[in-house]
Amino acid sequence: MKNVLNMWKSLIVTVFAGLMVQGASAAPVAPDELIKQLTTDVMSTVKSDKEIQAGNLGKINALVESKILPYVNFQKMTSNAVGRFWSTATPEQQKLITEQFRLLLTYTYSGALSDVRDQQVQFRPFRGDVNDASVEVRSQVINPKGGEPVQLNYRLEKNGDSWKIIDVNVLGVWLVETYRGSFASEINKSGVDGLIKLLTDKNKALAAQKGKA
Repeated sequence: MKNVLNMWKSLIVTVFAGLMVQGASAAPVAPDELIKQLTTDVMSTVKSDKEIQAGNLGKINALVESKILPYVNFQKMTSNAVGRFWSTATPEQQKLITEQFRLLLTYTYSGALSDVRDQQVQFRPFRGDVNDASVEVRSQVINPKGGEPVQLNYRLEKNGDSWKIIDVNVLGVWLVETYRGSFASEINKSGVDGLIKLLTDKNKALAAQKGKA
């Protein structure tokens, strides 16, 4: 679990940066255009907001609740991460895992916000079809100070007339697949309740760290 968090901490901010924009689109938007619009708006907002860059947890949580959730299917993301064990969990356990997983990503995200400065996002040609049930939007993050571009791809699923993000890929590694291995290991060892406890304890520790910051 620790290695998973360390790998994502420095990159998760760019993963979700494209999701925090005020309000939802009035009309259906193609998945690639949706990600482009959100990324452009939010990168500009984050770069100009000193409180977000400083890691103001209250402000970050408010942004996550009001602006990320409309564009992410967290339950689908969580069920895919839990994998075959999801069907064996009770509705209450499923609810708790989803809440704790969402909180874990929020804390991880908040710890990386200060990294946003002059990065630019470039989008690859869209190869999907808006009539598909699921598509992938590909991009890369460019650091003007140099270094290799960071691959950043989004997997979206059609939800009625809109699109929801169900997974993200950084440097060739899908977030859901990465967590699936650590989740399965914990469930095999301690059961579904063990996973809930692990996530809850981790979030309490992260909350304590934020409180001391």
